[in-house]
Amino acid sequence: MADRAGDLAGDLQHAGPLARGAALLRLLATAGRRGAALSTLAQATGLAASTTHRLLGQLVAQRLAMQLDDSRRYAIGPMAYELGLAAAQQFDIRGLCRPALEQLALEAGETAYLVLCSGDEAVCIDLAEGPSAVRVSTLQIGSRRPLGVGAGGLAVLAALPDDEAARILARVADRVALEWQFPAAALRRSVHDTRRRGQALIRNRITPGVTALGQAFHDSLGQVLGGVSVAGANARMTEPRLRALHGRVSQAARAIEQALKGHQWARLGSPG
Repeated sequence: MADRAGDLAGDLQHAGPLARGAALLRLLATAGRRGAALSTLAQATGLAASTTHRLLGQLVAQRLAMQLDDSRRYAIGPMAYELGLAAAQQFDIRGLCRPALEQLALEAGETAYLVLCSGDEAVCIDLAEGPSAVRVSTLQIGSRRPLGVGAGGLAVLAALPDDEAARILARVADRVALEWQFPAAALRRSVHDTRRRGQALIRNRITPGVTALGQAFHDSLGQVLGGVSVAGANARMTEPRLRALHGRVSQAARAIEQALKGHQWARLGSPG
């Protein structure tokens, strides 16, 4: 999160309080249960600490954020959950995709993940654990990462039109290099390799000892909406097994697209 200032500061300096509050909520969602310190949030948004503190106070008053008693860090609040319950009834992508995700986890014997494109990030909206005795969990529901980091997000980034992918790469490259120690040149090569292969393949990028395979899926109008992926221990992800999983991941992506037919959503926070 430390380098989000480069992504957000320019936009937020002249933004209204609603846009600034929304940016803070996205950062709190990324921070997860541990929350984030005031200084970290101020640096990430490029806002003054006093402005950040005032906005956080307003979010806390509306129960959209809360301050953790033990650390005094800020975390997402219960009102966000309550609003999410209502939104889930209108945007139930998770329910539509769940059968395909569970089938993938069962057939692959690994943990399967579903991510949606949200601006420059991929947000995990669901996961299903396979029957393997050794389970790999690299994402939690609600986790957010820049597009290009995880297998699902990399598949999404590679599936976008060239100009859109280039703009996103320019915005996220510094953050990915800082937080995941993955240089911009390597990230661009990953996008190229994913396009050539038709699926994203990452090994040891996020979690040491873990390999993941991902593919993008589209909505009924052909717009890239998200990605589906499987992750397992390197020892199990041999070349023959990866070839077999390639087909299963493709099948899951097609099943998700079939389930989404007749439904239409705008991508979450169009990257622009």
